[in-house]
Amino acid sequence: MSNPPAINPESSGIHPRQQATGRNAGRKHVTQQVKSARAKLTSQTGIAPEFDKEILQTYARNLLSGGIVLPVLAIVIAVAATAWSTVGNAGLWLIAVLFGNALMMYSARQFLREESAQIRKWTTRFDALEFFNGSLVGTLAFVPYDDAGNAMQTFLFAATLMFLAIRTVLANNRPRAMLISTLPITLSAALRFLIIGGLLNYAMAAFALGAQVFFAILTYKMHQSYRSTLSLTAEKDALIGELEQSKSISDEARRRAEQANLAKSRFLATMSHELRTPLNAILGFSEVMKDELLGKHEIRPYQEYSSDIHRSGQHLLNLINEILDLSRIEAGRYNLSEEAVSLPNTVAECHHLLKLRAQERGVKIVEDIAPGLPKIWADERAVRQIAINLLTNAIKFTPNGGVVTLMVGWTKGGGQYLSVRDNGPGIPEEEIPIIKQSFGRGSQALKNADEGSGLGLPIVISLVELHGGRFDLQSKLREGTTVTVMFPRERVMTALPPMGRDNYAA
Repeated sequence: MSNPPAINPESSGIHPRQQATGRNAGRKHVTQQVKSARAKLTSQTGIAPEFDKEILQTYARNLLSGGIVLPVLAIVIAVAATAWSTVGNAGLWLIAVLFGNALMMYSARQFLREESAQIRKWTTRFDALEFFNGSLVGTLAFVPYDDAGNAMQTFLFAATLMFLAIRTVLANNRPRAMLISTLPITLSAALRFLIIGGLLNYAMAAFALGAQVFFAILTYKMHQSYRSTLSLTAEKDALIGELEQSKSISDEARRRAEQANLAKSRFLATMSHELRTPLNAILGFSEVMKDELLGKHEIRPYQEYSSDIHRSGQHLLNLINEILDLSRIEAGRYNLSEEAVSLPNTVAECHHLLKLRAQERGVKIVEDIAPGLPKIWADERAVRQIAINLLTNAIKFTPNGGVVTLMVGWTKGGGQYLSVRDNGPGIPEEEIPIIKQSFGRGSQALKNADEGSGLGLPIVISLVELHGGRFDLQSKLREGTTVTVMFPRERVMTALPPMGRDNYAA
């Protein structure tokens, strides 16, 4: 027996070692992505180090994007302050605020330029600069004013609220930075109002402190929302990484399965030829010896041995045919040769073929076929194999004196069914899924040591599914088993009405 042809791993044009290296590199990259994403989700403080860096980077970008807003606001406020104070005092305050803002912008640029920036160091630096800038802006409340009337106090209150709003926007993802920056401004303005005194000033001091609380809560909520967005992004990245890893594993498994399937197909094609050739010789010669065509056996046991050889060869040939049929079905290479088939006639022929075997085992076969059934559009060979397999199993597991009932009729949906019922020992409920699988055999088959490959029912199920039908098996211990095969309504060939004279073509 010749060996099946081996699969050439270099047929794709890429060396296997290069393929393996590429796959390993891809898996390593995906694994790193998954680990990085999971690290963001497993933080004891609630904010992973990677999140800290992203938050601080976003904060620095906000400072740079709003870098022109604070200077413009400071200039407007300084110009307006000259209405109640000297130009020198307002200018000095403006220079201090612009210097602090420039220092903050410079630090933000330096942080974004560093690839391996130390987060804790820069956080402390930014907090110190925020306090420094907030204190510089807060000195607006203590600039000497010539007239401390209601207009100046309203101006100071409005300037405080504007600075609070801008700092809330710029530090929306860092509540601590917002508090460090705005508390000096709010407390300075409130202290100024309290020093001046009066109901209006007390009210504005309370409003300033209330605004501080409101903006602090708003910043905290925005920070929570930003953290949730980062967490969702990390989860999405983790899922994408795991999906990519699963896809990589799936692609590798599919490639191996395709190679294994190709090897199996080649193996079966080779084994089919290599086994059938000597098997035909075994069957032919054993039949000649069994029937004593060339003369009588001088030793009678030789005839019995010849019969055993012939019977075993037929069993082996049937097993090979079943394996090949199931392999073709699973590989999608079983092509149905469809034609008009009479289900009652086909079942009756199968009954006639197996009638002698049933009589030898003392089993009676009873037919219950509905009259007037139209033909179905199906593969006659497949329908015949379905009926033979079901009837063979029923005869095999029905005890001496038992009855096997063949039923053919209409289904409720307008299709046709074939049912084989026996009064044998039945099948335990937990064994039904087993016998539906390839090479699956129940305890009753093992107990009786009946010949069989365990492929009869799987082939029947596959052939029924190819026809778009349905397979049903019901069994009860010590009462029997009923197997039903249903062909759909679409395969029933209903007769067309007769054509009248007006329907004939001219």
